[in-house]
Amino acid sequence: MMSPESEVIFSVISYSLCSGSLVLVNKLILSYIPFPSIVITGQLFASIFLIYGANMLGVIEIDPIKWEFLKPYLVYTVAFSLGVYTNMMCLNTSNVETVIVARGLSPLIVCALDPIFLGRELPSRRSIAALSLIAFGALGYASTDEAFITQGPSAYVYPFFYLVTITFEMVYGKKIVRSVAFKTVSGPVQYTNLLGWPPMIVFAYLGGEFEGFADFMRDNRAQTMGELITALPNECVALVVLGCIVGTGIGYSGWWCRNKVSATSFTLIGVLNKCMTVIVNLMIWDQHATPLGLACLFLCIVGGSFYKQAPMKNVAKASKDKDLDLEQNKIGGYDDLNKERDDTILKEPLIKQ
Repeated sequence: MMSPESEVIFSVISYSLCSGSLVLVNKLILSYIPFPSIVITGQLFASIFLIYGANMLGVIEIDPIKWEFLKPYLVYTVAFSLGVYTNMMCLNTSNVETVIVARGLSPLIVCALDPIFLGRELPSRRSIAALSLIAFGALGYASTDEAFITQGPSAYVYPFFYLVTITFEMVYGKKIVRSVAFKTVSGPVQYTNLLGWPPMIVFAYLGGEFEGFADFMRDNRAQTMGELITALPNECVALVVLGCIVGTGIGYSGWWCRNKVSATSFTLIGVLNKCMTVIVNLMIWDQHATPLGLACLFLCIVGGSFYKQAPMKNVAKASKDKDLDLEQNKIGGYDDLNKERDDTILKEPLIKQ
């Protein structure tokens, strides 16, 4: 049995490893199998297989399928699927740093939507400065990005849609999905994967990936998935298996970490683990930004580290009211004490000389 401190440490480490490595793993998978929607669908099916397989073996518990759980998750899952799809398209058309910057810009939009939809206070001066630093770093990175210089704004189409979808996913998820009371930690992972694969099938069909995948199988002289697995390089098969495991692990480790630390700490961890992604990317991948672009990227990460989520309006108001009550009680108590002392002095008989 781990101590609470050990659980916090291990949850942070596990989430950081999954979050930091999944981007790189998917980027490498797409270099062998350039079909984002099909790759994601495979990872979702693998997660479902692992979850229900572990449940049948008695390793984990899962939540029952209920309509009151499915209903709020339908819209959320569409947003989740769009976010994953646009993320994979970003990796397929640009470099890893561009994806990280798009992710780092999400607090700018969430910050504006929080007071409107989530009942939060406006950000503090420190948070505004941090968000400004993120924006400055993102603009600096864009100005040094070769794809942006040669292709113009069209190079940022998928990163833009990725930014919009993950922002909506964050806001909608916090406002709607948090009302769903799952009994197990598998609940969010289970429902997201069960509802996530149909939209990915639609994306694959609309993107013409099935026709391309059929040609891909013919090029590898494979008529079945078993023959394709045999024809693919061993490192590609290993990456696909690793992607399925990490894709499942990030769901569990993310919820575990979220339950063990505060929301602000969880956001901070999510930003800082991108440092590991950039460092590993520099060592194993040659498609990365210029030194100046990397400096701007780290500026975004620094800004994200200093960002602090604003408190809820009711909590902030309650805190102010509590401080005011304490101050009034302090003043009132002092006055009552003085009044009681004065009354006692007046009632005492004078001592005769």
